[in-house]
Amino acid sequence: MGPVLVPAGNKSGVTLPASSRQMGGIDELLRRAGDWLMRNQRAIRTCQWIIVGLYVVLVGVPAFLPSPQRTTHIWSNLTLFAQFVFWGIWWPFVLLSMVLVGRLWCGLLCPEGALSEFASSRGKGRAVPRWLKWPGWPFVAFAGVTIYGQMVSVYQYPGPALLILGGSTLAAMVIGYFYGRNKRVWCRYLCPVTGVFAVLSKLAPVHFRVDRPAWHSWRKRRGAQMARVNCAPLVPIRTMRGASGCHMCGRCSGFRGAITLARRSPNHEIVQVAASEPQPVETILIVFGLLGLAAGAFLWPSSALYVEAKQVLAGWLVDHDLIWPLQPLAPWWVLTNYPAQNDVLSLLDGAVLIGYMLAAMLLIGGIVMACLMAATRLLGPWSSPRFHHLAQSFIPLAGCGVFLGLSALTVTMLRNEGMELGFVGPLRAAVLIGAGAWSLWLGWQIAARYSAIAVRRVTAMGPLALAVATSCTSWAMLFWPF
Repeated sequence: MGPVLVPAGNKSGVTLPASSRQMGGIDELLRRAGDWLMRNQRAIRTCQWIIVGLYVVLVGVPAFLPSPQRTTHIWSNLTLFAQFVFWGIWWPFVLLSMVLVGRLWCGLLCPEGALSEFASSRGKGRAVPRWLKWPGWPFVAFAGVTIYGQMVSVYQYPGPALLILGGSTLAAMVIGYFYGRNKRVWCRYLCPVTGVFAVLSKLAPVHFRVDRPAWHSWRKRRGAQMARVNCAPLVPIRTMRGASGCHMCGRCSGFRGAITLARRSPNHEIVQVAASEPQPVETILIVFGLLGLAAGAFLWPSSALYVEAKQVLAGWLVDHDLIWPLQPLAPWWVLTNYPAQNDVLSLLDGAVLIGYMLAAMLLIGGIVMACLMAATRLLGPWSSPRFHHLAQSFIPLAGCGVFLGLSALTVTMLRNEGMELGFVGPLRAAVLIGAGAWSLWLGWQIAARYSAIAVRRVTAMGPLALAVATSCTSWAMLFWPF
């Protein structure tokens, strides 16, 4: 059956699929959920402004309050409470939500996205310049924020949090004011986590599915109303095949009788869609960003190698009468400098910190990259699309590692409050092993697309297994130091 044409009195101005009458169970519930989002955009806007207010309180207010004392608790001090809510709950579970429901956070809840679109609705409305569309920005922004965040201890102090997050929000509003009209240009091209969210959402078991035959059938029917949809993140809806760019806002649900919130296999987009859409920038982000740099960012505070390298360099500097690099000369917004909390970083500390993270990025990323190259070649003649496709198999492991790293602060703060969390260790191990197994299963499925010879596929799994083991080991060192 074709799509039902919109009656003249339909206030939504979109078409609804006639086939939905034949649906049942979860499919019907998902379709209704998508249509509910489409019909309740005003309520969603209200919710977004409430979250903007909460965001301002959690990020802005603690920066102007006295530092908490050692005897204070999460429930008795706003700074600690904000730190726990924002870094202990907010960010880890935003990452988890990408895997469960796609980029619903971006479309319905993100305060930065809402403010950027608000500024865009009242701004200059200029065309998006070519430099802003450079595909490398997501990796550069992610790497820059990750390194700078460690330099200023963004997870531990409210000042750096306000500087980084507030600066990002201000930049989002400025970009929104100058470019686009009612769009989220910042979210599409420049947000430091848009690349991370894009790759993680490929695992989501729900997405807005585009029925292309229904879309084209709608165009041939007479009397159908010409509805318009404002896709704020600038996704080409008609050709949308996956969930990585979609913000799950629901504005297009039912559009032209062709778009429906639907279920899918969590492996579908990586195994099927990514085969025809090789993304070199995503490969760099996954391999060097999430598997390499992010691991280094979480590992350095407890790394014996970091301490040893710093001591060796400090000895060399002293022997050559170079004392100033050993002193905390930089302000807090360049390097951590809180003498009252006995937490300061010298110029040497900062240099070794940056070197450690970059070395981890190159070492871990280099091993994984070499394994991917070997697996690609073992499946047949060299093929860049096959190489980039195989890199997608590491998305579950990459997302798991970052989630475990962020949730470590959650566990630490709860333990400081006296909570016994003996189950955390086994749970971490199970999650990490499960993510590694999932990545290997995706690698096996991807390999099957490129070679019907079982021996080739089995042989190619060897390098992939080594890459998974390397990444799992790096994350395991965070919780179980060797």
